[in-house]
Amino acid sequence: MLATERWLMLPAQKALGYSANTQDEAEMGKVKDLLVKAKSNLLAYDDTTFYTRLVTGEAVMVEAWDGWCNYGIGENKDIKFVVPKEGSDLFTDVMVVLKTSKNKEAAHAFINYILDKDVQSWVVDNILYKVPNKPAMEKSLPALVGGFPNMGITPAELLKNESLVDLGEASALYTRIATEVTAK
Repeated sequence: MLATERWLMLPAQKALGYSANTQDEAEMGKVKDLLVKAKSNLLAYDDTTFYTRLVTGEAVMVEAWDGWCNYGIGENKDIKFVVPKEGSDLFTDVMVVLKTSKNKEAAHAFINYILDKDVQSWVVDNILYKVPNKPAMEKSLPALVGGFPNMGITPAELLKNESLVDLGEASALYTRIATEVTAK
């Protein structure tokens, strides 16, 4: 199971029918209780070696980011990617330009370069991540869907999942619970 706070909480939050962004202390108490109860069935809290553990067979199931699953599928066709029926987070990687950036023009130029359809299709083909660039996906997708079914997840299916938002002061609650769960 992933150790990073938000993803550590997510399976329990969804299993209990809660938002991935809940700040309700009573709900988070139940999340903690479920995570502690599940701990005896876990191999590890692991953000770094879960992929190797899955590919080698040490783990039979992992909570993972979808791109990492594709790497595993590339090595072991028995590995399958699923999103729990309860849902997940709307997985996205983002780029931003900070207000305090010293060279905003270069930052915007870099983002524009990364978003170019040819560069984005390279990302799809080589990093095996979906991208929010329809021409890039159309260029790459047909060859990839057969080998990596999660690459065929539709935008509508993705949007059934929940966007993570900044928790503000409630992030301390998540940190405390994650520390308590992983330390027990």
